[in-house]
Amino acid sequence: MTILSQVLIFGSLAGLAIPLGALLSRYERIHPTWLQSEIRHGIAAFGAGALLVAVALVLVPDGIEKLSLPILSATFFGGGIAFAYLDWYLAQKGTAMGQFVAMLADFVPECLALGAMFITYPAGAILLAVLIALQNLPEAFNAYREFMEDGKQVPAKVLLLFALLAPVGPLAAYLGVSFLSESPQLIAMIMVFAAGGILYLMFEELAPQVPLKNSWLPPLGALLGFFVGILGSVLID
Repeated sequence: MTILSQVLIFGSLAGLAIPLGALLSRYERIHPTWLQSEIRHGIAAFGAGALLVAVALVLVPDGIEKLSLPILSATFFGGGIAFAYLDWYLAQKGTAMGQFVAMLADFVPECLALGAMFITYPAGAILLAVLIALQNLPEAFNAYREFMEDGKQVPAKVLLLFALLAPVGPLAAYLGVSFLSESPQLIAMIMVFAAGGILYLMFEELAPQVPLKNSWLPPLGALLGFFVGILGSVLID
C-alpha cells in the first residue's frame, strides 16, 4: 500500500468520526433523565480532555521543537486572540458554535500533521489518526447538541453539515503529505496557532469552573498561564 493510500484511508477514518459523533447525539432521548445529565456531562468532559491532550501532547510539543521563542509566542497568542475575536463575533450574532469551532480548530491542523508524519514516522501517524478520531467523536456529539439547543435548526441539515466535514480529514492529510512535509516550521506554526485557539475555547465554552459568560478576559488569562508552562519548558531545555 502506498503512502498516499494510507494517508487517505486514515484521514478518512479520522474524518468519519465527526458525522458518527453527531449521529450518536440524536439518540439522547432514549434515556432522557440520565443521558442529559451524567452522560452528557461525561461526554463533554471527555471531549475537553481530548482537546487538552491534543494541545499538550500533539500541537504544542512540535512547536517547541521547531520554532524560536518569539515566533512560538506570537503564534500561540495570535491563535488565542483570533479565536477570542471569533467568539465575540459569534456572540454578537447570537450563534452558539464554540464547540463546533473548537472541533475544527484541532481537526484540521492535526490532519495536516498526520499527512506530513507519514513520510518520516508512519507508526506515529497511525496513532495520531486514532487520537483524532477519539477526539472527534465526543466533540461532534457536543457540537451537534450545541447546534440543536436553540430549537431553530433542522436535524437533517445539521447532520448533512457534519457529514460534509468528513472529507476534510483526507483532504487535509493529502495537503500535509503533498505540500507541507518539506515545511516543518509552517506546520508547527499552524499547530501552535490552533493550540492557542483551542485553549481559549476550552476555558470559554467547555470548562465548567469558569462562571462568567460572554467575558473574554478570563480565558485569555488561561492562555497566559499555559504559556508560562511552555516558557519554563523552553528555558529548561
